Amino acid sequence: MFNFDFFTPTEIKFGKEAEKETGKMIRKYHGTKVLLHYGSGSVVKSGLLDKIKVSLDEEHIGYVELGGVVPNPHLDKVYEGIELAKKEKIDFILAVGGGSVIDSSKAIAYGLAEPDQDVWDLYEHTRTAKDCFPVAAVLTIAAAGSEMSNSSVITNTESNKKRGYNSDLCRPKFAIMNPEWTLSLPDYQTASGCVDIMMHTMERYFTQGGNMEITDGIAEALLRTVMNNARILHDDPKNYEARAEVMWASSLAHNGLTGCGANGSDFASHMLEHEMGGMFDVTHGAGLAAVWPSWARYVYKEDMDRFVKFAKQVMGVDADVPDEEAVLEGIRRMEEFYHAIGMPVNMSELGIHPTKEQIDEMAERCAKATGGCKGTAKILYKEDMVNIYKMAL
Repeated sequence: MFNFDFFTPTEIKFGKEAEKETGKMIRKYHGTKVLLHYGSGSVVKSGLLDKIKVSLDEEHIGYVELGGVVPNPHLDKVYEGIELAKKEKIDFILAVGGGSVIDSSKAIAYGLAEPDQDVWDLYEHTRTAKDCFPVAAVLTIAAAGSEMSNSSVITNTESNKKRGYNSDLCRPKFAIMNPEWTLSLPDYQTASGCVDIMMHTMERYFTQGGNMEITDGIAEALLRTVMNNARILHDDPKNYEARAEVMWASSLAHNGLTGCGANGSDFASHMLEHEMGGMFDVTHGAGLAAVWPSWARYVYKEDMDRFVKFAKQVMGVDADVPDEEAVLEGIRRMEEFYHAIGMPVNMSELGIHPTKEQIDEMAERCAKATGGCKGTAKILYKEDMVNIYKMAL
């Protein structure tokens, strides 16, 4: 095993009616005026936003609203939030929604903390954040894990760049998680979220060393649990228990737990998908499902032991199956699972058909965004990225 730091400062309120604690939690973390940040209006229609407002009113906490966050959250909305929060003298950002809203809230919080700097510089990695306003989340979608993570991803629509930035400064002070608020999600969004949860775990699983037995056991159990409950939700979308399992898995998958003791993490599939998302605005989890099988077939020979373990411990391949046969069967079973929950396994099924020039552009941007190369299972350079995109057509 390798040395590691494990830092999870986010307080969790989990369960039915947990949103009633919002005002008290804001008060606990010294918020006095809140920016309520949300998406397209589903939180308004569902009544969740009104419940949060009541909770804030009970604690005499002021607030202003900013809706309109879209999937693959946009930089221009971040700029709008920064200016509104400055004007209103906001001291706390509350994300009400899923990963996109939380990521947008984190970016606003960075911008408020350093008002003389362009927040996009962080996502271009030309400077490092020195401070961040406090952020919290009332979660409505189980997927990104942003409610406990140190990461956020923003899309610059002018340049079609989708970029991430990681810093412990942005970890939410608390997250309120009531699985009931995910019951009305469309099936496609639920399935995409389950893929994203699994990928956050798998990106940490496929490494070249330092894997602890207990960390592997947690990761493998998490993956099996999400797969089982994703199938349940595909047939029974209103199943509260399955929603609860997936919601908690979302947080555990991306708070660092499933990478403890390993020699880093891979995240090449995520970076490949970011370029697909930036160019074609695809749903993140679905994009990951479309690229992962090609990535896996491209890299597995460089990380055979991990892929064999994954095939047998997670995908249920028999223990006596020869190694390479087991790996390829494990990848095939993952594709079968994706199809079972309505997810694609290539870009054609995702509905995008990039040209040779677009593939080269995505690979060029991916290589540049990652400093020239990315990965731990196998280090990928631009040529490798081109090859994986071509395989995924």
